[in-house]
Amino acid sequence: MQNILVIKLRYIGDVLLATPVLRALRDRFPDARITAAVNRGTEDILKWNPDLNEVLVVERGGLGTQGRFVRDLRRRRFDCIVDLTDGDRSAILAGLSGAPIRIGFNDEHRWRGLLYTSVATGRRDAVHRVEHDLEAVRALGIEPKPAPLVLRTSPQDEEEAAGILRDISDGASEGKGGRPLALLQPGARYWFKAWPVERFAALADRLTDVYGCRVLVGGDVRERDVAEAVRSKARSAPAVLAGRTTLLQYAAVLKRCALFVGNDNGPMHMAAALGMPVVALFGPSDPREWGPRGERTRVLYKGLDCRRCFHPTCTRGEDSCMKRITVDEVVEAAGQVMILKEPIRERV
Repeated sequence: MQNILVIKLRYIGDVLLATPVLRALRDRFPDARITAAVNRGTEDILKWNPDLNEVLVVERGGLGTQGRFVRDLRRRRFDCIVDLTDGDRSAILAGLSGAPIRIGFNDEHRWRGLLYTSVATGRRDAVHRVEHDLEAVRALGIEPKPAPLVLRTSPQDEEEAAGILRDISDGASEGKGGRPLALLQPGARYWFKAWPVERFAALADRLTDVYGCRVLVGGDVRERDVAEAVRSKARSAPAVLAGRTTLLQYAAVLKRCALFVGNDNGPMHMAAALGMPVVALFGPSDPREWGPRGERTRVLYKGLDCRRCFHPTCTRGEDSCMKRITVDEVVEAAGQVMILKEPIRERV
């Protein structure tokens, strides 16, 4: 096996959770050329991954765009395709690639299974997504070893992140007066996975009062409004980071933080992968499958059965899975995972 393509056409967190598969392939085929194909906007997660030779970006577009991408795949003459997406679009790319070995998932038992030479058996017994994806390499006779998620930044990313922090912290690279940085991530891909803005604002104030934190509110440019809403509702004047960084600059900022608190999303997985203390707020998603992978992590999850109304039509109101999580619970969990230079007592 000399030329392998791994396809993961999902979101930031999904791509990051797939990195143990890349490590397993590199361990088994140390001299192979390993390429990853991912959606636009997720490619930087793999930019400095040591197990990859190349990252291809799959653009969304018409038949012309897709046709050119397929021609490029065929010219590369891959020996093997490992499709981790479990979706029709990626299965079609695999089927048209010309690769003699094509492995993928078909948990929905759809027609796309016909496009693979081997269908990996997804593990649905409350197993984490990392272990689920690793089933694909077992189809190649590989028994993967436990491996961490891999997220790397460059010296330039680190330097630029330090400059951004100086700009928003009045010249102090780790918060005013060397105070520990806490990064809050109030955004979510779907509204029903988001903790209320008002509670993030209250949390910012409590983290400032109880632990002396300098609070940052993160997110991408699309989440700037929700970050500003948190800032406007908090009396502690948290700094808005949302929309001011690239993905890898954001990762470099995370490395400088003493705490990350956020909803179930890609930045949560990034923080955990970087070894940061993480408090993850889960609602309709099952943390047994999607929880953060890290040593200093706490998950707050109420375990409600969302099949009653399903996510987009939630009728629980104030009794919803996210609203059941209290500010007091998050503050307590933060104290359990946070790394502080010295204990700080609650101010009165």
